[in-house]
Amino acid sequence: MADVREKGLSVYRLLPGLSEYQTLHLNNFDARELMRWQRVGGDAGRPTRLRAEWLGETRWAKSEFPTGYHGAPVLSRRLAERFGDELLTAGSFVPVEIDGAKDDDYVLYVVEQVVDCLDLRRSSKPKKAGGEVKKAVFRPEAFPVHLPAFRLPQFPSAVQWNGWAADRLIELTGDEIEARLLWSEDPEAVPHPDPWGI
Repeated sequence: MADVREKGLSVYRLLPGLSEYQTLHLNNFDARELMRWQRVGGDAGRPTRLRAEWLGETRWAKSEFPTGYHGAPVLSRRLAERFGDELLTAGSFVPVEIDGAKDDDYVLYVVEQVVDCLDLRRSSKPKKAGGEVKKAVFRPEAFPVHLPAFRLPQFPSAVQWNGWAADRLIELTGDEIEARLLWSEDPEAVPHPDPWGI
């Protein structure tokens, strides 16, 4: 994190890479409950588990970052441990129960930190359904440099990844993660044209 100021601030959306890895399909009920909690907050309704099932060819390796659902980052426990305790500064882990895969150890990263750091004048207007912000501009003076990830009050169901955390996860997983740039202090950097699209 020491080189964050040298490289400049940046924010990403993370998804599984397009290589041949199995990914997880989340249980629809659990995903809706998670979104409800993200909108309302508090202890009531906070997720205590997430159910899922593997998708993809069984001969493919299982991804360590297996879901692209923007509000539910799932990590292998091994990846979470290799990243370190810094993930716990922004949230906590709950177990993922995978159909027919009792020995697979994965966790849902429940990002609890909601940070009001969006520049509302320079960002696109949040969509009425869900609050998606297609073009985000952040206020550097309010930016949570120390957090690996955070959520916005305007778009609470989406996890925003700090650039240094995205870099570390990619370093640990290689081609298993696609990072879509949402915003950067670097005026030369080009944000992804449709960061929240599939």
